[in-house]
Amino acid sequence: MKKLWTAVLSLTLLIGLTGCGNSSEDNMTTVKVGVVGEYNKQWDTVNELLKEDNIKIELVKYSDYAAVNRSLNDGDIDLNAFQHKAYLANDIKTFQYEIESIGDTIIAPLAIYNNADKITSIEDIKDGDVIAIPSDLTNGGRALKLLEKAGILECDPAKGMVPTKADITKYNKNIEIKEAESATLAKLLPDMSAAIINGGNAITAGLNPEKDAIFTEDVNLDTAGELVNVIVARSKDKDNEVYQKVVNAYHTEEVKKTIQDAYKGAFLCAW
Repeated sequence: MKKLWTAVLSLTLLIGLTGCGNSSEDNMTTVKVGVVGEYNKQWDTVNELLKEDNIKIELVKYSDYAAVNRSLNDGDIDLNAFQHKAYLANDIKTFQYEIESIGDTIIAPLAIYNNADKITSIEDIKDGDVIAIPSDLTNGGRALKLLEKAGILECDPAKGMVPTKADITKYNKNIEIKEAESATLAKLLPDMSAAIINGGNAITAGLNPEKDAIFTEDVNLDTAGELVNVIVARSKDKDNEVYQKVVNAYHTEEVKKTIQDAYKGAFLCAW
């Protein structure tokens, strides 16, 4: 009888220990965050910081910018973190999405990357060269302003920071501009003279923004405004306590150090 009782106690203790081992996992809250590209080391750090709150970030990766806000609005993901404020505002206006920013993240400057077989510097761009730019309104407008800054063309100043090809008033170099989805620009570079790519997509493609770019957008943290990237939630969830903890974890010195160490200046922390 004593041996039987001992066995029962041992089995009970084993079951209890097993239950304790699973309790943390069972109580974990998973937050699905939509991202684009492979520049996500900061989210590993965020996950480490959120462990004490039993929150886990699960990244959902997209290759198409247009799909991410739609997925968030439709409830397929909980948050997203891939876009700046100007892009978000344009999507909300265009598609009537009920989503909004709940926290700043980074600034990802655009840069001009050259096809080394065709040109070696910004001064080498000549009549007949083909340059690829993002096809969406906000990043496409930024790209045209960057070409203007480089002296390649001139845009109607009345259009501000988001001109389109129709707003080009003068070509100082008779180039051809090819528009394509942002994530595909690096793949098009071998067939172009140059392409204008943001920091994230450049890193994903194996480009080094510090070494490989021939002309870079001058972004001032104090005046960046609508170029600041953000974490976005559905409007009805903007005050969600779990999502606010995600933002707070992102806004830490640990995450800032990860971004600085991993991306070597490709991104500027915006908080």
